[in-house]
Amino acid sequence: MSRDLFEHKSKSWDMKSRRVANARGIAETIQRNIKLQSTMKLMDFGAGTGLLSYFIAPFVEKIVMVDNSSSMLEKFKEKASEFECQTEIREIDLTKTTLDEKFNGIISSMTIHHVEDLKALFRIFYNMLEEGGFIAIADLDSEDGSFHSDNTGVFHFGFDKESLEKIAKEVGFKDMHFELASTIEKPHREFTVFLMIAKR
Repeated sequence: MSRDLFEHKSKSWDMKSRRVANARGIAETIQRNIKLQSTMKLMDFGAGTGLLSYFIAPFVEKIVMVDNSSSMLEKFKEKASEFECQTEIREIDLTKTTLDEKFNGIISSMTIHHVEDLKALFRIFYNMLEEGGFIAIADLDSEDGSFHSDNTGVFHFGFDKESLEKIAKEVGFKDMHFELASTIEKPHREFTVFLMIAKR
């Protein structure tokens, strides 16, 4: 079993208001750009403790939490009853194990910089979406590597939007656009977080 890089963080993960504010900002940007419906089934890729999904839950029927960190998902289980939609957990590494499910949308916050092969990931997303389904992926704009104090498990120091758009288009995504979703202030500098939206 692979080492859980987030085990030491899971206990305090939700305690930092900066993370809560970031998740809320991303969720509000998703809601402004996508007509969420009470019949929708979404996947939260890299769901962690469920911060992003918590703010999306009141608008959809079900969210499937996908993460390979058992410690993060344990923290989610402790508060799952507070979510205003159905939830399910899939403790898997989606880049290695496929899910035979279809979704109306895939949301993700601050996760894809931990995935080495983005084209393969976007292909997985594309194949898991219903026709007309959406992705709403939030992550860092290009940065200098100083966002994380430890870059173990980090494959990308943020993203250049044009490069990301090119990868998604090659897989088949369309109607793509980007928006500023949040700004994270750290002692040494600010980091901007984009939301990338695209349709299958």
